[in-house]
Amino acid sequence: MELVIEDLIEKGLETSYSYLEYRNLVSGLAEKGAATGPVQTEALTQYTQLNNSRMRRWDKTLKFSDEAVAKIKSVQQKISWVVLSESWCGDASPALPVMHKITELNPNISLSIILRDKNLDIMNQFLTNGGMSIPKLIAIDGEENTVVATWGPRSMKSTNLVDTYKAEHGELTPEFKQDLQVFYNKDKGQSILEDLLKLLPLK
Repeated sequence: MELVIEDLIEKGLETSYSYLEYRNLVSGLAEKGAATGPVQTEALTQYTQLNNSRMRRWDKTLKFSDEAVAKIKSVQQKISWVVLSESWCGDASPALPVMHKITELNPNISLSIILRDKNLDIMNQFLTNGGMSIPKLIAIDGEENTVVATWGPRSMKSTNLVDTYKAEHGELTPEFKQDLQVFYNKDKGQSILEDLLKLLPLK
């Protein structure tokens, strides 16, 4: 089974994007009033435009502590991060800039982004509670070419917020989704960073 998963990922990487390519893709779609994926709706377009401006802001304002930077730079093992995403995904907008900044600090960690709806065979191997939730990060050991960890779609802290709200209200309302973005803005990517550091082979 493992071999099949790694082969699927390798095939998916043929149409992957670097972070910069993904940013350009989302930016271009936002300008045109479109979104990634086979379905085009006004809502998905608006989310794409929102995410574009959010990622632009994250790219400029994201800061890591000296301790976090030292930990990231200490990784000597080759690690590939493959992330399933789509332009309209609200949870991807704070997560991808954090992932990108980590990989900028250490060339041993690479980031490739693949579109979920073009890679459903991969997505179906990494479901969250039976759902195709994104972003979904798949960490691959560069030496062994095996999946060693996964993360997503949200940090542990924001997952707890979501689970508590769902338990109380049954579903996530548009109002809660706005509250979640407020949490992301206040958190400044730190809870995502905290989670991602745990995926790294730190000494």
